Amino acid sequence: MSLIQTGSEAGVLLRERYGASGVHLPLRVDAAGVVPLLLAHRSVRVFDPAPVPDEVVDTLISAAQSASTSSNLQSWSVVVVREGNRRNAVATLAGDQQFIREAPLFLVFVADWARGVAIARRHGEAAEGIDFLDSTLVATIDAAIAAQNAVVAAEALGYGAVFVGAVRNHPEELSATLGLPDAAFPVVGVAIGSPSAADRSQVKPRLPQSVVRHDERYRAADDDDIEGYDRTLRAFNESQGRAGGWLESVVSRVRSRTALHGRERLRTALEERGLPSF
Repeated sequence: MSLIQTGSEAGVLLRERYGASGVHLPLRVDAAGVVPLLLAHRSVRVFDPAPVPDEVVDTLISAAQSASTSSNLQSWSVVVVREGNRRNAVATLAGDQQFIREAPLFLVFVADWARGVAIARRHGEAAEGIDFLDSTLVATIDAAIAAQNAVVAAEALGYGAVFVGAVRNHPEELSATLGLPDAAFPVVGVAIGSPSAADRSQVKPRLPQSVVRHDERYRAADDDDIEGYDRTLRAFNESQGRAGGWLESVVSRVRSRTALHGRERLRTALEERGLPSF
């Protein structure tokens, strides 16, 4: 493995990902090109309508199933949505976002204890263990890790993707649309397709490592680092035709339940779906 050079392709990606703060990070590039692929991640929301071939979908699911899973319980599932009317229904429930309608492939990753409950019942056993918060977290984390693997695989194959947390806006209705059984809950969606020629998305800058990295013990972030990042992201947003910076988006998200778009009642929804999460 070799160190990333400032003028190299990966060095350019570091600058795009971190701004000036990332130029001198001593990262190493692997021969397989996985690190540059990860650094190059961007959220694509404008897709070519060409369908994603079956063998690609099979590949993405295989990559998802290769993700780590707690105790090999594999407490997740994925619903592959390609049919236009169903994709439209999912889009309406998931923030009414047009790119979901236009993406040729939409994957809904599901925290799934229904399979475990069925197995326990076939063996004459109770399923009390799924009622607790840790079980909900286990299945949710499993689903999220699987989804990330699918996205990395999609990008490795030249496709674009974007995560969609809005599948949790109306979980009961979405569960009915997808035919989810009790003890199964939609965690995150992923829209996937070939990026359209009209797509202008770029690598979005992230916080400097000095903010998110804590060696040995957690410490408060430096205000100058956060404000510097806010300026960097504000400039990036302007280049993408959007307004605002990072600080106001954080404040907007945390100051009121209205920013949750219905997800403030998630615990109630989980209970109704058979995952009380005590």
